[in-house]
This record gives sequence, structure tokens and C-alpha cells, in this order.
Amino acid sequence: MFRLVVAGLFLVAGRSLQLGSESPTLFVATSFAYVAAVLALGFPDSARLIGLRRLVTIQVLVDVTLLTLVMWSSGGYRSGIPILILIALAGAGLVGEGRMVLFYAAYATVAVLLENIFGTLWGRPTVDFFTVGITCIGFFAIAEVARLLALRAAANEKLARQRGVDLASQLRLNRQIIQDMQDGVLVVGENGLVRQFNPRAAVLLGTGLREGAPLAAYAPALARALRDSGARDNSSHSLRAEGSGTMLLARFLPAGEARETLVYLEDLDRIHSQVQQVKLAALGRLTASIAHEIRNPLASVSQAAELLREEKRSEMQARLIRIIGSNAQRIDNLVGDVLALGRRDEALREVLPLAEFVGDFIEEFEVGKADGGHGVVVNRVLPGLEMAIDRTHMRQILSNLVVNAYRYCSKGPAAVQIGAALRDDGRVALDVLDDGPGVPDNLRAQIFEPFFTTHSKGTGLGLYISRELAEANGAVLELCADEPAGLPGAHFRLIGRVKP
Repeated sequence: MFRLVVAGLFLVAGRSLQLGSESPTLFVATSFAYVAAVLALGFPDSARLIGLRRLVTIQVLVDVTLLTLVMWSSGGYRSGIPILILIALAGAGLVGEGRMVLFYAAYATVAVLLENIFGTLWGRPTVDFFTVGITCIGFFAIAEVARLLALRAAANEKLARQRGVDLASQLRLNRQIIQDMQDGVLVVGENGLVRQFNPRAAVLLGTGLREGAPLAAYAPALARALRDSGARDNSSHSLRAEGSGTMLLARFLPAGEARETLVYLEDLDRIHSQVQQVKLAALGRLTASIAHEIRNPLASVSQAAELLREEKRSEMQARLIRIIGSNAQRIDNLVGDVLALGRRDEALREVLPLAEFVGDFIEEFEVGKADGGHGVVVNRVLPGLEMAIDRTHMRQILSNLVVNAYRYCSKGPAAVQIGAALRDDGRVALDVLDDGPGVPDNLRAQIFEPFFTTHSKGTGLGLYISRELAEANGAVLELCADEPAGLPGAHFRLIGRVKP
């Protein structure tokens, strides 16, 4: 654009600017040539066809050559054309590379000196060659300074580009961290409008947050806590979210100079659950070590009771011996349940054919029953169904479920039923049902808690251990809410995988 403006001024207003006075014909021809060269070399495709480095060199040579001819036709050095040559060299220094910039300055110097020499020989009034020499030195200085500035600009551009890439990568990483973090994050404006939030915040609040909407419309309790805090540094409030019912810990922090508030939401229920798991794990280790110590003297007590039972004793003594044996057996069962918790992580999964496994289990269960009743527990599992689970764990889970069902059922034919079905998600569901009174609604939430029992001789660990063993095998044990037709009692379901 600069070349086009200069060439156009030469062509249109050159005579008004007192240019071309020495040789009007040469001046007009040079101006036309300059316009033609600018138009020929100024198209975007020129750099692609010729190459950027060659294009810059051609343009600089054309500039210096034609401007020197304009200077010759306009009376020489006093026309001011060397200033335009300086501008051309400065531009070439910014876009040129390496020693070519010095070549451009040398070519301009030679051109200006030759013009002055030929002008002197032609009889033109002499010009102070010292002034011309200073101008030529200026050619080199301008070209070199422009080159150094270009190098620094290129280095800064490279550094800025690299920092831009690093910043974009960091922003993506931060965005991913915020999206996936367990805590909810919200940015709330001074007017109570939601500016930003991550998906976890919407989940914890149990509502569909929307940017630009008032927080009070979606989470009134959180909005009230925010107003009460006054956005003080590190102020926190515990509250229960209306949408999800989750107990939350909300922390409020000022967000810079924008007068916005950064809100962190922590799931207190999850934290309490983790603390409970840690306590239970510690309790499990403690009770397992105690159980090992109890089992040895317990075996001695049981053996002594058996020996006493063989001797002839009075009815009162025999009754006391039976009490000793019964309670020793109960303690032994409790110790066995506690030790089973320590083996939950030792699952060796295998593919069990459910129909055969359940059939063998029912046979053993009926043989071991004290009342000797048969036909109470029936196998409704169709042949061909399989489940990937540890054999020992499966036997203990099934034993706990069937013992509970048998304890509360009517003891009639098919009072306890074991069935299985293939689910739509590709997993297998094993059901244990009975015709007893079922689990009261007020006890359903506590049924899997450790040491919770409604039976006078129960340990309260059976269902808890069953669920822990199921989870160790990648399965799920649940108490179903629906009641199958004909069996109004409890309905437990074990959902496991078909393949290990």
C-alpha cells in the first residue's frame, strides 16, 4: 500500500511536487514502471509463486532502482528521494533475513553514489559528498536496526506463541479438573446471579442450575447462607440442599476485584460415609485379632461341655451344660462372621452354574436343619444361567439369605424360593424370597448395617457380611421394594456378572 501511494503520487502529482524537472520524460516513464511493478508484485499469490525471500529482494531492488532514477530526473540528492529509500530499507530490514539486509543497504549506497557521480560528470551543481556519505551510512544503520528489531519481535512472537500454547493447555487442564472434581464450584455475582458452575455443583444441589439465573431460585438455603456470610474470607456454612437432600458444607471466598463470590460445596454425607468406612475397617481389624484369641479358649470350653454331657448328671446340671454349649456355639458363629470380613478381599472368581450350585446348597441345607423339614426351600433357577463369583463367598451369601428367610417363613411347602433371571444389561439376578411378614418400612434403611438385628440370637453381621462379600466380587446385594405375587415376605436380590 505504501509503494502504491508513492507511485501514484509520482504519476499524478509529481510535477506539482517539483519532481522530474531535470528529465520529465524519464520521470513519467519511471513512475509508470513503478506503478506497474507495484501492481505486479503486490498480489497475495506473488509470495506463493516466487517465494517470500525472493519477492522481498525483487521489491527492494525495484524500489532502490526506480527511486534512484526518480532522484536523477528530479535534480539529484536535493529532491529528498533518499528519505524514501531509507523507508524502503527499513521495511526490508523488518521482513528480510540474515545478511540480505546488508546487501540491500549496500545496493542502495552504490546506487546513490553512482547517481551523484554521474550527476557531477553530467555538469549538475556539485553536492557535498560528506552529506551523501552520511546518508549512505544511515542506509546501513537503518537496515541493521530494523533487522535487530525484527529478530527481537520474532523472538517475542515465538515466546508469546509458546506461552499461549502453554496457557491454553493449562486452561484445558484446569477446566477438566474443575469438571471432574468431587466438590461443587460456583461463581456468584454481587446481584446473586450464577456466573459459572461445574456439573458436580448441580448434582450436589439436585437442581438444574443455569448461568445468569438467580441462585435463590434454585438453591434458597445456599443463597441465604451466602447473604449471611457477607462473602468473608473462608467463611463456611453447613446446610441441606433442598433438591438432593444432601448435607453440604459451603465455603465462600471473594473472587478478585469483580465483586463476585467463589462458592465451594463439599458433600458432608460422603465425608461421613468415608469416616464410617475407616472406622469399620479399623474395627474389623481389631475384632479379627480378638476373634483369633477367643476361638482357642472357646474350643476348650465347648470340648469340656461335651465331656461333661457324657457323664451322668442331674437334670439341672444337664440343662446348664446345654446352655454352655449353646452359647459357646453362638460365640463361635459370631467369631466366624467376624473372620469372614477379613477374607472379603481374597475373592477368586469363577463361573458358577447357578442351577447346580443352588441345588447342591439346598441339599446340604436340608440335611443340616435341626427340624428336619423338607420342601420348604425350593430351587427355581433355570438351567444354563451362570454367575462369576467366588464359590466360598457365594455359599456364605446364600447361606445368610436362606437362613434369614427360613427363620421368618411359614415353614410350609415352597415357603422359601430361590430363582434367577438374565437382566437386560447382561448381568444375572439371583433372588431369595420367603412368605414371611417381610421387612418393615422403618427398618429397611438399617437392614444392612453391622450389628443390627431383630432376632434375639442373631449377631447382626449376616446381611452386612453378605453385602461386603458381594461387593468384593463386583456384585450388588439389595433388598427389593416390590413384593412378588404369592410370596409377601422379604425379597433379596444378588446381581452379578456373567463373566469374571
